Parts: sequence; structure tokens; C-alpha cells
Amino acid sequence: MSQKPVRVRIAPSPTGEPHVGTAYIALFNRAFARSHGGKFVLRIEDTDQARSTRESELSIYASLRWLGLTWDEGPDVGGPFGPYRQSERTATYQEYGKKLLESGRAYRCFCTAERLAELRKKQMAEKSSRLGYDGFCRGVAAAESKKRAEAGEVHVVRLLVPDPGETSFRDAIRQDVVTTKNGEIDDQILLKSDGFPTYHLANVVDDHLMEITHVIRAEEWIPSTPKHVLLYQAFGWEPPVFAHMPLLRNADKSKISKRKNPVSLRWYRAAGYLPPALLNFLALMGGGPKEGDVEIFGVDALETGFEIEKIKTTQPVFDLAKLEWMNGQYVQHLSPEAFADALADRARAAAEYLRPLLVHLGQRVKRTSEFDRWTETFFLTSLDYDAALLVPKKGPDKARTLDLLNKVKKLLKDLEGPTAASMEAAAREVAEKDGQPPEVLFMTLRVAVTGQTTSMPLFESMEMMGRDVAVA
Repeated sequence: MSQKPVRVRIAPSPTGEPHVGTAYIALFNRAFARSHGGKFVLRIEDTDQARSTRESELSIYASLRWLGLTWDEGPDVGGPFGPYRQSERTATYQEYGKKLLESGRAYRCFCTAERLAELRKKQMAEKSSRLGYDGFCRGVAAAESKKRAEAGEVHVVRLLVPDPGETSFRDAIRQDVVTTKNGEIDDQILLKSDGFPTYHLANVVDDHLMEITHVIRAEEWIPSTPKHVLLYQAFGWEPPVFAHMPLLRNADKSKISKRKNPVSLRWYRAAGYLPPALLNFLALMGGGPKEGDVEIFGVDALETGFEIEKIKTTQPVFDLAKLEWMNGQYVQHLSPEAFADALADRARAAAEYLRPLLVHLGQRVKRTSEFDRWTETFFLTSLDYDAALLVPKKGPDKARTLDLLNKVKKLLKDLEGPTAASMEAAAREVAEKDGQPPEVLFMTLRVAVTGQTTSMPLFESMEMMGRDVAVA
């Protein structure tokens, strides 16, 4: 283990709903920091300027604080290694990208998007064992490269992967060395043509400058770690300890996704789950404390004497039935005062979560107590209804109805940035091509998506729950 003061971090991207996986990784990072008297850092990785939003960033803060997963340093609380937002560190990344160019550990690539598309097409047609950049611009002399760049020719900066050779790192959770042949590692883009860094460069530079000692992150980053190790070597820096957490899985062992499980932390709060219960459940996903086989325990138990080696490597199944049971254990032990507070928090969270629909709800109810009746469907994890309701009495038969639903599903999957209007247009297109009154198909869709024959506006509801959930 590193002898430096422990410093760990989480680095979410503010590009959507705050993810339950972020809380899972944050929980174990924070537990490790607390058990070793270290610091837990929150860094916002917002280099994807097209998708990053301030609203999403604020939701990350609010959701983690709701769970009690507070941090020692971050964009909103400051600290000695700021700024903690990557969009505010662009000049730093460009400086370090320049150093790599000067040392010969990176090079400028002038290949056009068209050439890269043709290259990939050719590799796939030839069923190449290695898809990726072919190093075409490696041979451009440094002087010529600099001249072309100064003349304004569009380019990116790529990592020069040494080949032949291999790159290794030790995973602290698996207690094993992972080795990759350098010939299998792409010359990764480090700086994009707009001067913004990619994840790989920003991640390594920030972890080094912020003195991160242990990188505890999801196992989906294992394939990227050799690239990061090569960057540490290129800069002459000591890498941190790497530890890759097992991914949260659906029952079928696929990676947890909103098509099979709710993933938004805002959803869990709005649905009435208690922070201690959700944290307890997530702690079990990673192994939990090793004091016997207890399942109900506080986060304090996890943060006492916690070591990375305690994290289990088996694929944890995110079992909502188990979480429901666990939440019940916590609810049943609430005092009347705490129960009242929990109810009030749930009401506020649910109203905020469904804010886009409140204008429609206000036109349907006479008392605010009717809120749950109209919005319950947004907090169900499965629908239970009579399948006969899918087939309209004065409409297409079963086989044709099924065909129409499948056609709508296909169109919905193909939509870019689906909205209520675009989803309605897709469904209307299917109905009209089949010669059906759109309203007939819309009723079938209403049942399929909400489980009810009366609901909030159909397509606004679909936009609220998200295309993936609506399709599922």
C-alpha cells in the first residue's frame, strides 16, 4: 500500500440523472478514506461539453448529500488542489499534452474523420483482430508536424504506445497482475481538435496533481487502465494503486441499466427509500463488513478498519426485492417523528422528480392527496395488468396489435434525443401506415407503458420515465 496520506476520489460526469453506481463507488472510496484518516475528493469530469449540464451537476451534489456521502474537497466546498471541475482546467491539460509532444511520447494526428471511417470499415470487412487507429501519422516528422499545426491544419494529439512490449498493473481487489500486449493498445487521442482533453489525459493529470493515492473505480475501466499506466510512465510519475470494483448487475448478470432496474438516485429518493437502507444495500453489494453474516448494519461499521481487500470480486446482483425488504426493516424501526420526516422528504422529492408533469396533474385533481394515484406508475419496477387491455375492442386483433407495438418499439429505439413530440410522431407514423386511428394505438401504448387505461398525458409520461424504460 502507498505510504502517502490516503487520498481517493470519485469523478462523475454531469450528463444525466445521478446514477446509483456513482453512490456505490463513492461509498467504498469514502469508507477507505475514513478508515485510514484520509481525504475523499469529488471531481466533476465535464469535458463532454455537449452533454454536461449544471442541473445534472447540482443533482449529483444533492443526491450524494441526501445519502450522507459528503466529501472533503470538491467544486462546491473548495480545497487545496482546485479547481475541481475539469472544464476549468483546460490550460493545464494542454500544457501537459505539449510536454508529451516535446518528449516524443505523443504525436499530432492529421487524419480526417473520413479517413478514420474508411479505416474502420476496411478493418471490419477484413475481420481484423484489432480495430482502431493504424498509426498512420506516427511517421510525420516533428518539424513538419509542428509546421502543419502552426498553419492551422486540424489535428488531434495521440499517445505514442511503445510497440513491441507489454504493460502491466496490479489490481488491489483481485490481488492479481493484469498484463496487456502494447500491440493491443490503441494510440489513444489525448487532446481533441478543439483543444479539450479526452477522459484519459484529464483523468491521469488530475489524479497526479491532486495526489490521489488509490483509484477505486468500476471494473469497466480495467481495459483503459493500461493506457493510463502508459501515461504515468510517459510523464515519469508514480501510478496510484488501482482497484476495480465489481459492477452492479441485473439478475441476468448484465450490467445494471435503467431498462431493467431504476438507476437514478433521485428516483430512489422519490420512491421512498431511506438513505441508511440504500447505503446498507450497496455496502452488501461490495461485501460489507466481515463481522459474521449480518445484513443490517450502519455505514459506520463499513468505515471501521475497512481495507480494499475486503471487497468481494463476485458479480453482485442488484436485487430490488432484497432492497425492498431491507428498506422495510429500516422503516419499521423509525420513531413517529422520524417517520413523519421521511414522509415529508419523500413528498418533496417526488414532487421535484415529477416537476415536468405537475402542470398536467394540476388540471386533473381536486386535492393534492390524489398525487400518488396519478403518479404511482413512475415508481413501479414492474407492471401488473390484464394483457387483454392491450387489444382494443374496435381495433386490430392480437397479432396485428403485437406487430404495431414492435414497430413502435423499433422507431423509439432509433430516435435521437427522444422527446414527447418525437415519440408521439413515431407512434402516429406507425398507426397511419397501418391505416389505424392513432388514438386506438395510443390506448394500447398507454396500457403497455403505464399499466393503466387512464394516466397522465401519454407521451409526456414516456419522456419523463425515459425512452429506455418506455421501450422496456
